[in-house]
Amino acid sequence: MITTIKVSSEVRDRLKGQAALAHRTLGQHLEYLANLGEREVRMAALGAAIRATPPEDLASWREEAGAWNRTEG
Repeated sequence: MITTIKVSSEVRDRLKGQAALAHRTLGQHLEYLANLGEREVRMAALGAAIRATPPEDLASWREEAGAWNRTEG
């Protein structure tokens, strides 16, 4: 389904220019921007979870990850 969104002509022109530089249609570019926004939210949540992880749990994870990395050699 196709829909119309209302944006200023300045924003439309900026988006069209960005899309053209990336060799995307305007629709593809808007989808790319939506995906980028969702990724930013996920990365912020991941960062918050890492910061909230107790130091002893992080140390345990680092030790286990190191062991796995040594076995991949």
